[in-house]
Amino acid sequence: MNFLSNYPTEVLVLLFLTVTFLQSGIDKLLDWNGNVSFIKDHFKNSPLRNSVPLLLAIILVLEIIAGLLMAFGVYQLYTSGAKEIALLGTELCAVVLIFLLIGQRLAKDYAGAMSLAVYFIVTLLGVYLLNS
Repeated sequence: MNFLSNYPTEVLVLLFLTVTFLQSGIDKLLDWNGNVSFIKDHFKNSPLRNSVPLLLAIILVLEIIAGLLMAFGVYQLYTSGAKEIALLGTELCAVVLIFLLIGQRLAKDYAGAMSLAVYFIVTLLGVYLLNS
């Protein structure tokens, strides 16, 4: 129980982001065609319209890597108190969220872009806590 009393906020942020990113990546993997179809329609009037499958694959890989890094980071935090892997995972989350923000802005989905801010704030909190 010392683990949770020493790093309560870090663990909760990591668990939140791990669930968010792994679920998103797994959803893309399990329903690839549905996701490509939805995203192609979403970006039909943007400069990214011809690159949707490639860009979605990049986001998928980055989400899975970030989620796994953070999950392993929670384990590492528990076993040794080390924060490096968890920090790397949260930093990768921030990069992915910036990529998603760029896409939403190019698609002129301003409400979607705005909703990413909540995740970005949580991610920045994680980066800050794990970096100190």
